[in-house]
Amino acid sequence: MMHQGAAPILFARARQFRENPTKAEQHLWEQLSNKKLGVKFRRQHPLHLFIVDFYCHELKLVIEVDGGIHLVPENASYDQMRSELIGEFGIKVIRFRNEEVLFQTEKVLAAIREVIAESGVNL
Repeated sequence: MMHQGAAPILFARARQFRENPTKAEQHLWEQLSNKKLGVKFRRQHPLHLFIVDFYCHELKLVIEVDGGIHLVPENASYDQMRSELIGEFGIKVIRFRNEEVLFQTEKVLAAIREVIAESGVNL
């Protein structure tokens, strides 16, 4: 199930997030959209109790783009718990900082390509 029982309110909130992406999210979306890496990604996708930045159902892969607020210890703990809960659905979560996405794009894309290659999906 692609949404893992997400509540209807999350779909409305996800739509709002898609309309107002961060610079890093917009930059990464330009690299992921239209199957540029060979698989379909969705952005601001409702998944269980959360809205994830990017999701590929075929790979069962979530990509999160984190701003500085995610470095605060309480938020880092929450992110860890969230990733573990999503992982219980057999979904892998990878995270990148905004700065990595904006200034080390090729490194980020190489890491994503590696996950795609490891998945065994034929591109």
